Parts: sequence; C-alpha cells; structure tokens
Amino acid sequence: MNKIKFISVFLFCLTLTSLSLQAQIDSLKTYRVYVFEIKEEIAPPAFHKTQKAFREADSLKADIILLHMNTYGGLVDAADSIRTKILNSKIPVYVFIDNNAASAGALISIACDKIFMRKGANIGAATVVNQNGEVVPDKFQSYMRSTMRSTAEAKGRNPEIAEAMVDPSVYIEGIIDSGKVLTFTTSEAITHGFCDGEAETINDVFRLAGIKKYEIIEQKLTATDKIIGFLTNPMISGLLIMIIIGGIYFELQTPGIGFPLAASVIAALLYFAPHYIEGLAEHWEILLFIVGVFLVGVEIFAFPGFGVTGIAGIILIVSSLALSMIGNVGFNFDGIGMDKFASSFFIVIIASFLSLIASYYIGKRVFTVNRFGELALETVQAKESGFTSADVALNTLIGKEGVVVKMLRPSGTIEIDGEMYDAVALTSYMDKGEKVVVVKHENMQLVVRKA
Repeated sequence: MNKIKFISVFLFCLTLTSLSLQAQIDSLKTYRVYVFEIKEEIAPPAFHKTQKAFREADSLKADIILLHMNTYGGLVDAADSIRTKILNSKIPVYVFIDNNAASAGALISIACDKIFMRKGANIGAATVVNQNGEVVPDKFQSYMRSTMRSTAEAKGRNPEIAEAMVDPSVYIEGIIDSGKVLTFTTSEAITHGFCDGEAETINDVFRLAGIKKYEIIEQKLTATDKIIGFLTNPMISGLLIMIIIGGIYFELQTPGIGFPLAASVIAALLYFAPHYIEGLAEHWEILLFIVGVFLVGVEIFAFPGFGVTGIAGIILIVSSLALSMIGNVGFNFDGIGMDKFASSFFIVIIASFLSLIASYYIGKRVFTVNRFGELALETVQAKESGFTSADVALNTLIGKEGVVVKMLRPSGTIEIDGEMYDAVALTSYMDKGEKVVVVKHENMQLVVRKA
C-alpha cells in the first residue's frame, strides 16, 4: 500500500515539474505572429487577402494568425469561405475586433479560436439583408442560422446566442428579448463567452493571451494583389460581363472585326485571369466560355435564324461566367451552398440583361443622331429620287426554276442556269437537290418555293 502511495506522489510531483518546465519554456519562446487586416466589406477581395495570409503564415511557420477586423459585414458566400478557411486552419487564429464585427464579420469572428475586442466595439446583427437593407426570405436566414450555430459549436461557444444574432424570434432569458436581433458590446461579449478580453492595441491582445515574447509579421499586399482584389469585386465583375456581352452584341451588328470584339476579348481576359489565379475559374469553365462563343457565332453566321446551337451557346457562356465565381475544385462542388450558385448566376444574368439593353439603346443613338456623322451616313438615298438597292437583273429570274445547292434553312444557295444565287425559302426548309421556283426577290436574295 505504501508503495502505491509513493508511486502516486512521485507521478504527481513529476507532472507538476513537467508543467512547470513547459511553462518556463513557453515563457522563453518567441511566437511568430502573422497579422492581416479586414477593414472593408466582406467580399471576394477580402477572401483573396485571407487566402494569401494563410498561405504565407504556413510557409513562414507562424505560431498564430491574428486577424485585425473592423467591418459592417458583406456577402454571405465570401464570409462563409473565410469562415471555412479559419475553421480548417492548423494554426490558431485570433481576431482583434477594432470597433465593429457586424453581420458577416460576426460569423468570421466566431470561427476564430480567441476573440478580443476594443472598448466600445460590437459583435452581432447577422441577419441576412439585400442591397437595400431589407430582410431576405427565411430560406436564406435558415442557412445563416445554421452556419452561426455550427460555427459556435465548433469553437465551444453558446450556439443559441449565435443563432440569436440572426433570428429576432430567439428568446434567451436575461440576454435578449424576442423580436430583437442580438448584438453584444465588449463587456457583454466577455460575460457570455463571445470575447476573451478587452484590448486597446495588438500588444494588449498578446498580453491577455499570455504571450510575452512575439515577432509580428504583417501582411504586405503587392500591386498584383490589389489588382486581383479590385477585379474580383462583384461590381467590377458585373461591369466586365456587361462589356463582354455588349462587345459580342455590337460585333454581330457590324461587318468585319473591330473594336467591339477587341473590347470583349480584353474584358474576358480581365474577368477570367484573376478568377483563375485565385483558383476559382477552372480550365473546363474557361473552355465552356470559348465553346459557347463559338456556338453563337456558328448559329449566326452559318445557320441564319436562332435555334438549338445558339441557345446552347448562350447557356454555356452564362454558365461559364457564373461557375468561374464559385470555388469548386475540378468537377467537385461539395460544400458549396445553393446561395453561392444563386448569387453568381444572378450577377451574370442581370449584368447580361443590362448589357443587351444598354447596347441596343447605344446602338440606336450612335447610328441615328447627326453628332456621330463620322460613324453613320447622314444622306438618305430615297426610292423617290431613283435610288434602289435591288439588282434589276434579279427581276428576270422571277418564275424561273432552279436547284438547291446548299440547304435552305431558310437561307441557302440555289443554282439557275449554271449561276449561283443566295436564296431564302418562302415556307419550310428545303434539302439539297430539290427543285424550286423563284417567287420574288428581297434584300438581294431570291425568295423561292418548291417547284
């Protein structure tokens, strides 16, 4: 019995000694702390900064990543991407809330291992709203409620409190009344486990965390990083999509190849390049865009009218532009919510629609007003003055028979007396080899029917 007591006391003393030695080692250790800021709207540029921060922190073997935050929120999908990056991080992540962590900022903060707040700061108010500040339908709120709960659970925080930051119907006695969205002050957040201490500076953060020696490595954004962040902003992406679609539209309205196509190509490069660098645009998504443009061109130039080929081309163009905004890996879309698909397709469809409307309006203005006399003829060659676009020789062909050389669907080519003529079918399609009769001619084309 005495031996058992002796062994127990020995092991206890050994444990205390080990803990004491570890504490001394930790006090002597110099921690490498990687610091980066999010002091703007939560959007793709903020996610770009976060990805860069985690890559550099990992390569530098940092011991801690510190996020210096001051934001009123932003896009849910971008916030969710940042949240996921933090939750999957092998390096502990601290956040220092320098005034505000509202909405999407609250979600990101709750994902961190430790939260520190300046006196007078706030965290919460994570209800999902649209661009006009109006509360969106409950299906979007449901997703945000679930995300806030699961994030809080992952970090050992009260999931019910996290949900109350989204849902005004949640009632927690002594904390929040039903009908109000929860937002904590610094002292309230400390009381309820959503803040680990009040800090005025980054140095205070380390003091509260018990870190005596540390080396700070601050994120430095290059000119390339800033350009990528600028181009991946949803508003800029929308404008680039408008130029892409508008350039294609104008190019199809004018003969030859000119400025509209060049503008469209440059806009496409500016759109896809940063998304590709960020790992958002895959090779196959860019290929979809190229194939889509090719199909639209084939439909317009090879098959007059608009059918399956053209519709397929439009679908491929829209899909490629939208999917290039989503962070899938290859053909794997696991973990990507429907809200991300909906928001990206919404941006592309709305931008394309606005582009077509603007292109049509600008086209009408440019080619009909006198101030653009260099671009459009001001003189009218009226029929009453003896001008005509018709070839008089075509009149002699009316009533003659010919043979279809290139299928009429409805436009094509026919042969009459050994000569080739452009023709259009009066009614249905006509296959190669069918006999036809010329009925009339319009716009330098013969109009024919089956013989």
